[in-house]
Amino acid sequence: MDVCVIGGSRHFGRRLIGELRDAGAAVTVVNRGSTPAPHGVTRLLADRDDEVALRTALGARRFDVVIDQVCYSPLQAAVAARVFAGRTRRYVLTSTVEVYAELARPGGPAVPEEAVDPAGHPFDLELPWADERFLADHYGEGKRQAEAFLAREAPFDVTAVRTAHVLGGADFTGRLAHYVERIERGLPVAVHPAPQPASFVHEPEIARFLAWAAAADFTGPVNAASHGALTVRELCEAIGGALGKEPRLTEGPDAVPSPFSFDRCYAMDTGRASGLGFGFSAVGDWLPQVIKETRGQR
Repeated sequence: MDVCVIGGSRHFGRRLIGELRDAGAAVTVVNRGSTPAPHGVTRLLADRDDEVALRTALGARRFDVVIDQVCYSPLQAAVAARVFAGRTRRYVLTSTVEVYAELARPGGPAVPEEAVDPAGHPFDLELPWADERFLADHYGEGKRQAEAFLAREAPFDVTAVRTAHVLGGADFTGRLAHYVERIERGLPVAVHPAPQPASFVHEPEIARFLAWAAAADFTGPVNAASHGALTVRELCEAIGGALGKEPRLTEGPDAVPSPFSFDRCYAMDTGRASGLGFGFSAVGDWLPQVIKETRGQR
């Protein structure tokens, strides 16, 4: 299999590249060159927003599949659709649980893929997607519209992998580290009065899933999450148990909730992935070790 990965220079992207390479795929990475490519991987230098530069870097190359790790808007999706037309038969968009943000509700069930149908969701290429502040403030909507554009306009097969909150590895977000540090130091952790469950996935598992999805032939969105959604209270209890510390939780109108405290259910239904043949692990199988690794990285 000949695979092109757009982005992939950090967190589970690098794990994905290694997963593909070690499985025997020929891997080409396209990024701006901030991080060297792993051994045995071809690197092309280009800004994925610069259509001319991207076409020039790719030259006459063709791929069995493209995995896009850094598509955040329909504008970027439109560039990709034009550039990779005739260059690939399959496109895997790394999407996010945040596409469900406005639909989730307290006490709600785990969210299935059909809750957000990209074939029916609108997209607007005229919005200021090139503005970094606007893009950051509309992260979930940008991903929804990227999915929508590709589902309706791309001249190749598309699947969108909606990832849960990724834990483990070189996590640049620092979200789990926030909890580990505060609980270890005996500092209070701010939570919602009635926090709702969220889905999580282990870094190596999401890399395996993306590599598996690249080699498959299904289309449309698919949720990717380990079994066992957790509320922030349950997460803090697990961290406290791993560290031998009692978490101090605080709530109130003036408290800014911590990163994984949600007032809406963020649990994801992974029935489609299971039906397609991918078996996820349980959060409890890997979370204690990730907590210890996060503690050691501080």
